[in-house]
Amino acid sequence: MKYSKEYVTKEEHIDVQGIMDGLYYPFYMEYCRHQYIDEVLGFNLENEAKNGVNMVLSGYTISFLRSLKKGDTFTVTCELFRDKGDAPKIHFKQSIILNGKITTKATFTGTCVPATGGRPFLPESLKALIEEAPVLED
Repeated sequence: MKYSKEYVTKEEHIDVQGIMDGLYYPFYMEYCRHQYIDEVLGFNLENEAKNGVNMVLSGYTISFLRSLKKGDTFTVTCELFRDKGDAPKIHFKQSIILNGKITTKATFTGTCVPATGGRPFLPESLKALIEEAPVLED
C-alpha cells in the first residue's frame, strides 16, 4: 500500500541558490515515514521506545532528480517492502513528487533493537504486517 502526505517547502530550508538544501529532503521523507509507521503499521515510535524497543535506520540511498523551491507544495510517498533474504529489516521506498514529477527518490532500511542493547529484530506485530508486503528487489 502506498501512503502519501502533502507538505510545503519552508523558507528556512531554502539555500542561497533559491532551492531547498539537500539536507532537508530526507527530513520530509522521515516525517512521512514516521506517520506511516504510526498510522498504518500501528507502531508508535515514542511508546515503543518507552517499552524498550527502538526502531532505527540501518541505511539509505537517495537520488536527487529536481530541486524544490520556496513555497512548493509537494507530496511525499512511502511504501513498505520486506527483505529479500528474510533478514530482520524493513525497507521503505519513498518519493517526493512535485507537479506529477518525481524530484527525489530513496530507499530507507530499518530494524528494531532493544534499548538495552542487543541484536536487531522485528517485533511479532511488525512481522505479521510485513508478510503481506512485496519483497524489495535490488
